[in-house]
Amino acid sequence: MSPTHSRAPRDHGGGIDAAIAAHGGTRAGWLDLSTGINPEPYPLPAFSPEDWTALPDHAAFAELEAAARQFWQIPGDARLLPAPGASALIARLPALAPAGRVQITTPTYNEHAAAFAAQGWQVTGSGPSEARVLVHPNNPDGRVWTEGDASTPLSVIDESFCDVMPSRSLVHLADQPGTIILKSFGKFWGLAGLRLGFAIAEPEIIDRLADLAGPWAVSGPALRTGAQALRDTDWATQTRARLTRDAARLDRLLTRAGAELEGGTSLFRLYRVNDAATWQQRLAKAHIWSRIFPYSPHYLRLGLPPASGWERLEAAL
Repeated sequence: MSPTHSRAPRDHGGGIDAAIAAHGGTRAGWLDLSTGINPEPYPLPAFSPEDWTALPDHAAFAELEAAARQFWQIPGDARLLPAPGASALIARLPALAPAGRVQITTPTYNEHAAAFAAQGWQVTGSGPSEARVLVHPNNPDGRVWTEGDASTPLSVIDESFCDVMPSRSLVHLADQPGTIILKSFGKFWGLAGLRLGFAIAEPEIIDRLADLAGPWAVSGPALRTGAQALRDTDWATQTRARLTRDAARLDRLLTRAGAELEGGTSLFRLYRVNDAATWQQRLAKAHIWSRIFPYSPHYLRLGLPPASGWERLEAAL
């Protein structure tokens, strides 16, 4: 018998199954705009049988690390650790220091606060602290931070969405003591199901995270896909331009429908509306899923539709 868990699920995008239960339809018939995942993902490479049947070898990890170092311009004294998604790293970061106070400015991605609280840290929005988390750019409002904001003994800079604005990256801080840069492969490259993320930091921190993660934490297919995608700078450049155009197109649609732009990135847009729950329900009747937030009755967040979804969204609005 599987164990039961009383803890309520944390608030995230997705949740198509619940939307289907409430509004009908099938998963294939829904347009999910509740996440910030690129709707036109990087094309998967051709996998070899060994990618699936063999434990990943050191050469595969080295190839991925070399591609990542070049793509993100990682400082020479910093090291990199691949992991099965940035969330796997977020859960382990609070163990790197004795529990104390961690400053997390809200609203932001809620897994950071949950991870620190689960390991005995006091989460605070301001004031003196031993650790700080900066989601850069922030989810959901797109706020960007500066290197002066990362001034605590343990500073976590979550750059899961920063690949749309590489010039604003703070990865050059990764060789500073106590500073950890997180990267996510699922957002910009649109392959969230691949489960690939990275921590970039000084060697001592990476060694400790590697001990917590264990061996072979990343699959062979993820290693191959990540290395190929990170070397494909032409795809990245073209994708940034397309995302910028599509974000502007989404803004035009929503503002014509009466929403006010609040912020976001070129992967997701945050709007202020009179009643976010009503907007979500109206879109759901057309089997379009959006994101609203328990802390604001006015925030509505939308990801970008795929090419085939624009007319459908416009009709629903």
